[in-house]
Amino acid sequence: MGRDVPALVFTREDRRRYRIKMQECLEAFAQMLRESRFETERPQVGLEIELNLVDDRGEPAMRNSDALEAIADPAWSTELGRFNLEINIPPRQLTAGGPDAWETEIRAALNHAEDRAASVGAHLIMVGTLPTLRQSDVGEAALSENPRYRLLNDQVFAARGEDLHIEVDGVDRLRTYADTITPEAACTSTQFHLQVAPEEFPDYWNAAQAIAGVQVALAANSPFLLGKELWHESRIPLFEQATDTRPQEIKAQGVRPRVWFGERWINSVFDLFEENLRYFPALLPLCDEQDPAETLDRGDIPELGELTLHNGTIYRWNRPVYAVAHDKPHVRVENRVLPAGPTVADTLANGAFYYGLTRALVEEERPVWSRMSFSVAEDNLHTAARHGIEAHLYWPGVGEVTVPELVLRRLLPLAHRGLELSGMDSAWREPLLGIIEQRCVTGRNGAVWQKEMFHHIDAGARPGRHEALRRMTQQYMDYMHLNAPVHTWPVD
Repeated sequence: MGRDVPALVFTREDRRRYRIKMQECLEAFAQMLRESRFETERPQVGLEIELNLVDDRGEPAMRNSDALEAIADPAWSTELGRFNLEINIPPRQLTAGGPDAWETEIRAALNHAEDRAASVGAHLIMVGTLPTLRQSDVGEAALSENPRYRLLNDQVFAARGEDLHIEVDGVDRLRTYADTITPEAACTSTQFHLQVAPEEFPDYWNAAQAIAGVQVALAANSPFLLGKELWHESRIPLFEQATDTRPQEIKAQGVRPRVWFGERWINSVFDLFEENLRYFPALLPLCDEQDPAETLDRGDIPELGELTLHNGTIYRWNRPVYAVAHDKPHVRVENRVLPAGPTVADTLANGAFYYGLTRALVEEERPVWSRMSFSVAEDNLHTAARHGIEAHLYWPGVGEVTVPELVLRRLLPLAHRGLELSGMDSAWREPLLGIIEQRCVTGRNGAVWQKEMFHHIDAGARPGRHEALRRMTQQYMDYMHLNAPVHTWPVD
């Protein structure tokens, strides 16, 4: 979840002090790694879900402040756009209470929020990009009231020096310019967190990078953006472009983007935080009072505020996270590639596949990242975003293969094995991974259903493109509330 910041103007002195403090934080982090000061006894998993707000007609509802006040739960927060909210599900051990307990908890939280939001004329929808969004919905007026977002917006454009150019080719073509970062708010995601011991972090991060394309292909749920039918997971190219601080000349010089897959497999979690300082100037140079070296010297745990704030403005698809909980520091992988939705059942199936598969890949004698180039893993991500479950991806030992064949023959058995190693018995695994299996058997995920339903409506009554998207969105919400996995949704 985003850290709140005050509204202010930064000076050169602010940036100089922040650079010094970030280096001090990095040195403290290195010392903590050397001295093994991290929590490793009770590793936990976590989940964040970003949602859209719509009115009774399925159109965007710019009511997140009102909805947040009505929900009155600290687990909920605003996001970038006035039509966004985010929930942070409390962390837990993977097998605590079984998957049914986690599903019950998540559905109860979402249902409560839906009831409260409805009292102010808004409804929640879990979807990667809201199909009914129009260009007029992502202007400056749609930016959330939290000063963090205004400040972030100003800093992105100060660095860039010109309007954003958003360009995506799919079934249709999207060409547009934006004078705010609000188009990023169209990207609503599911973020899985996995706490690991620091010495295990590089293997889990490498594994997550290797499977990012497969994850996106299976769970694609963003085929429509600003009225255009684009990629199966249009959220990926949109997010990469909507926060880009580089004008064309800087891109041509090879400067790295802030939405970043990375460029190499890693050997330490330190590598990623060190890259952050080496490659990316600060967007929000806000200094804390805490001295990390003094804090360590007296035996306490530093918050490393500058390091974590800077890390929060670099949008890796798998992000390293340092945090302190109950006076104990830990590191975790934040998996950010997946769209929101369509249902809680689908979300937990995606989580089971991710947690199980990464565990199994880490346990392999010859890791997959030793047999696959990093650039191929990145290519897989973009191929999957473009073509969804219909994509052909590269995997070591099999070459180019369809996603359903790769998952059914190779990866699903590994995911079962990984969950078994994590202590999840077959009675828990089968329902969750069975959803992934049936998506592959039927070739149907959220993006496929949205595209088919839109064309079914459009070809029937021919109500016009936006009206067809609106009706499709309303039907989507009806099925979402039933919590039946998306591969079972009819098109009629």
